[in-house]
Amino acid sequence: MKPDLFEAPDYFRLDDLLSEEHKLVRDAARSWVKRSVSPIIEGYAQRAEFPTEIISGLAEIGAFGPYIPAEYGGAGLDQISYGIIMQEIERGDSGVRSTASVQSSLVMYPIYAYGTEEQRKKYLPKLASGEMMGCFGLTEPDHGSNPSGMVTNFKDKGDHLLLNGAKLWISNAPFADVAVVWAKNEEGRIHGLIVERGMEGFSTPETHNKWSLRASATGELIFDNVRVPKENLLPGKNGLGAPLGCLDSARYGIAWGAIGAAMDCYDTALRYAKERVQFDKPIAATQLQQKKLAEMITEITKAQLLAYRLGQLKNEGKATTAQISMAKRNNVDMALKVAREARQVLGGMGITGEYPIMRHMMNLESVVTYEGTHDIHLLITGADITGFQAFK
Repeated sequence: MKPDLFEAPDYFRLDDLLSEEHKLVRDAARSWVKRSVSPIIEGYAQRAEFPTEIISGLAEIGAFGPYIPAEYGGAGLDQISYGIIMQEIERGDSGVRSTASVQSSLVMYPIYAYGTEEQRKKYLPKLASGEMMGCFGLTEPDHGSNPSGMVTNFKDKGDHLLLNGAKLWISNAPFADVAVVWAKNEEGRIHGLIVERGMEGFSTPETHNKWSLRASATGELIFDNVRVPKENLLPGKNGLGAPLGCLDSARYGIAWGAIGAAMDCYDTALRYAKERVQFDKPIAATQLQQKKLAEMITEITKAQLLAYRLGQLKNEGKATTAQISMAKRNNVDMALKVAREARQVLGGMGITGEYPIMRHMMNLESVVTYEGTHDIHLLITGADITGFQAFK
């Protein structure tokens, strides 16, 4: 196993803008990734397995609900800290970041923001510690970019709710203990429900044969007349705005996380270019390779500054959905381009598991699609600046 020699690029001295707490959070996450993720992740990706042994470590570095108040088991950190943690984890692997992102923004956040005090006390501490893992059920087989068309539904049966339907492409589904599921009531209004593993009629078949996010567990959620207690309904918010509020938080984390993947590809390519000799000199001394590397660090730097400013706006409660969409779209697109250029710098070695680049590239092909596709985020920006929605 090759040692993890990663050195984070910081061309515009972003560290100078971070607080001491931010740096401590970053250093703890970075050290954990080097110690616990880098040595094992290639093997798990090759086998298409999720490394369940890292769940406790994710909890220890505060990756589960870092911005959730301490009274509910969270770390009580700010939004920049959350972003930094996602960046460091995705530097290790996008699939591992997906696990943390789902747990934090798509499971813990809606329970905290929309749930009752009883629900918060029952679920959040166990989710923060990793004792309990969760997933988020919004996407359906026939409704991805148009979640309002969902057909999953529940009926009021007096002493319980009867849930029917199916969700697809659900991260963490195969091993999740709870699912925050979005379904329509009899009037067609969207509500969130907490569904627990073991409820009769609830199953989570795993999705196989993925070429992307191979070290992440993906599956379906099947609801066949599932009896859900009424106290498991999230009462704080309903309508499509409720799940979309969760997606805002997740997309914000992705905007930071994708930078981590790009940083790892860039650092790998730079190190390789300095060591690889062709025509009697390192390839880093050639104009074409310098062009690739210079463009990579330029785009990474721009993405870093975009994410940091978005973090400031999130901390102030001023970040808009459209701003988050722009950052998610830009930074994931940037990371994909950096990964592809980095692969070329490594030549044939770039496709092997000896280096992380091809794994990052395949992972990012999912990241550019989930939590809102590349094209939908473009149209969100378009609608925001023109006042006209092109996708309706």
